[in-house]
Amino acid sequence: MKKNILFLLVICLVASCATKTKKPEQRSRVLKGFSTYYNTLFNAKDALNSEFTTRDKGHKDNFYAPYIPILTYEEQPLGSDLGQTEAFAENSMKMAEVANRPSGRGDSGAPNRPGASGNGPARPDGEQGKGATTLEIAEAKALKAINKYSVTRNGEEKNKQIFDAYMILAQARIYRGKSLEALDALNYVFTHMKDDKRIALARIYQGLAYDKIKDYHRAHETFAKLKGEDISKSYAKLLSIYYSESLLEAGKKEEAAKELDDAFELNGNRKLKSRIAYLRGQVLENLNQNDKARESYTAAYKYASDFEFEVKSQIAIAKTFNGKGDYAGAKNYLEGISKKGMYGSRKNEFYYALGLMANKAGKKDEAQQFFRKSLFEKVSDPQIRGLAYYEIGKSYLDKNDYIGAGSYYDSALAVMTYEPSKILLKDQSAYIKKISRNYYLIKKNDSILSLAKMSDAQKTDYFTKYIAKLKVKEEKEEQERRRAERSKGFDTGDYSANSIFANSSNSFEDFGITTKGFYFSNSGTVSKGTSSFKQIWGDRALADNWRSSKKMASIEDMKNEALGVNSAPNPRRFEPAYYIEQIPSDQGKLSQLKKDRDTASLGLGIMYQNYFTNTPLATKTLYDLVDVKPEEKVMLQALYEIFAMNYEKNPQASERAKQILLADYPYTSYAEFARNPKNKSFVKSTEEVENEYKKAYALFESEKFAESKDIIDQTIQKFPKDALVPKLYLLNAFNAGKSSGKEVMILQLEQIALNYSKTSEGIRAKEMLNYLKSDLSFQATDNKGNSIPERPSGAPVQPSTQNTGIPQMNNGKVQKLENVNLQPQNGATTPPQNDKTKSGSKSPPRPQ
Repeated sequence: MKKNILFLLVICLVASCATKTKKPEQRSRVLKGFSTYYNTLFNAKDALNSEFTTRDKGHKDNFYAPYIPILTYEEQPLGSDLGQTEAFAENSMKMAEVANRPSGRGDSGAPNRPGASGNGPARPDGEQGKGATTLEIAEAKALKAINKYSVTRNGEEKNKQIFDAYMILAQARIYRGKSLEALDALNYVFTHMKDDKRIALARIYQGLAYDKIKDYHRAHETFAKLKGEDISKSYAKLLSIYYSESLLEAGKKEEAAKELDDAFELNGNRKLKSRIAYLRGQVLENLNQNDKARESYTAAYKYASDFEFEVKSQIAIAKTFNGKGDYAGAKNYLEGISKKGMYGSRKNEFYYALGLMANKAGKKDEAQQFFRKSLFEKVSDPQIRGLAYYEIGKSYLDKNDYIGAGSYYDSALAVMTYEPSKILLKDQSAYIKKISRNYYLIKKNDSILSLAKMSDAQKTDYFTKYIAKLKVKEEKEEQERRRAERSKGFDTGDYSANSIFANSSNSFEDFGITTKGFYFSNSGTVSKGTSSFKQIWGDRALADNWRSSKKMASIEDMKNEALGVNSAPNPRRFEPAYYIEQIPSDQGKLSQLKKDRDTASLGLGIMYQNYFTNTPLATKTLYDLVDVKPEEKVMLQALYEIFAMNYEKNPQASERAKQILLADYPYTSYAEFARNPKNKSFVKSTEEVENEYKKAYALFESEKFAESKDIIDQTIQKFPKDALVPKLYLLNAFNAGKSSGKEVMILQLEQIALNYSKTSEGIRAKEMLNYLKSDLSFQATDNKGNSIPERPSGAPVQPSTQNTGIPQMNNGKVQKLENVNLQPQNGATTPPQNDKTKSGSKSPPRPQ
């Protein structure tokens, strides 16, 4: 027996020595595969498992972002045997979301971020440094397994376990933000393991790596090619998910929706189906396909595997209600489930959803009731509470109550958790504050100006009626105050069991778990307690020492402050003379009040358009301003704004402003804009326009400037896109110079230079402006170019016909726009430098 044992030991020793002398490529593939997994690869898998488990525990869906990710990893992300292809692909879906989420401590609470180096990065020898991250450990262990156990013969990898090592290596690198290095690792697989039956999985991760570096073209090319191949169902599931999310990242929403349809059909896991359906609903909603989106959200609710997902799916269903369905049935359903079991803790969210549905159904008042009910329920999601505040504020905004809207918007900002929503709302809140200042300044000044116009008898009668209403109001407030005082008694703030207030009918009864039940579980007692609290303490801000803090101002208080109404009672408040004395009678002060009011009204109309794109309200506000006849500067600006915001989309609304500009301010640049609002889409000239131009030019030469102007105006109105329009305007500018003077000519040339800066007429206008605005005196000439005496100050300047620089006729035909030569000839277009005439003035531009 001893001999046999000794013989076996000798054989084992010889075999082990023989193994040590073999080269790596001569080692047994069976032993290598066994050693690969049970020595190093197991540790790599374990490190990756640990990372994904940690991330999954910290994962929390953000339902307010445009899209949720599909993949989560509650279960173990890797199968028990990496050699099992189906299990590997199936579990990859559960862990692959890490590619879409940061791995650092942040919202998810996961330990590291992609690309983070950690305290001790992995070393080339495969040993992790002190403090290395789990992804670094996984990468280092995978590299160690590859370096130690790879068996390559004739350019082909013989150890099949190395494929799994490369997959772990590629994933660890992708999830660390090292996608280019992941592609390098995958290239080894494509080169040395191209015949492996799992090669499709490597292609999927190749597409994912391209997606992460935003090379969407290659990513989609890789995914599309795989879709055309015959791959296993497990790979097809993973492919459909990655492909749909990549399409979404690239902005291809329609294609992403189709791919999500395939993903939904391929995946049988209830959780995955639910998440795919929810994401598909978000995409369809973004495409304004609300009916299809609602169906998709319904499927998400049907397959939901957790309570949070169920609630948010129901809210999404309500949000996509089209207003034409069975509102009463949907309302009864939501109200019913909000009272069942755990759903009762989410009443505030269901009331918010009901408010959205009521809004879609056109029941605005009912919607506001639901939003307010949401605020009275326990807060389960701060973002929902903020959105409820927002919806109430928006209703105030729709009624032009800006202080009310701003108050609720501020409350929404205080509780919202989704930062993009807060940024948008913060901007709107700032805009509302600007509008509020103008809106209430207008109301206040209008009130003062109206009172100033009344006779003494009318003022006395007005304030007598006001005082009567004030007495009724104060009497009612006094009764409520006394009632509250009787309820409050000698309140010391002690509500303990021994307090005299312990059994008060107006106190917060059953606060806590007693034989009568929890206080907040009874909506009746909550309502009664809230009412009692408000009577005693008023509306209080949520703050420390609230009992001694300043009472929070109501919306009515803020309005009164904006209107300049003093909230503190004045001893003389019941005397009409007290109010009459405060009305200004000085004409200068009244004029200033109107000027301030008109300026604020102009700003208000512009803000309606610029901040909220509310063109109808902006137009109405500005027309109201026009009707009260403001000073010319404000009038012109108001008419211009009305025309500019309406002439393209609503010409009828702009017509009145245009006519006022043309009739009352014909020589201003605003009138020129109204005649031709920067039209740059000219086509070639027509023969009819050429003939009209010749007529207008002939009348100009005959010094019939008014007739020439009429023909030009009619031609431009009839042919606004003709190529000769700039020439017609330039000719009209010289008509204006002849008939109305230098200042009017300058205004029209400025408009030509602005509207047609790229044309030869625009260039010519600029040259003329440089001369006309210079300090040179304008020497008028007759039609033959002879100097004529200067006219008295203010008289129209008579530029010479030959001195105009107007496009001339060539052999009886008008020169085409592109053929006009406007280059200076003998210094004709610009005055000579430092060359004064005998009269001490510089010469005007000479004709062509």
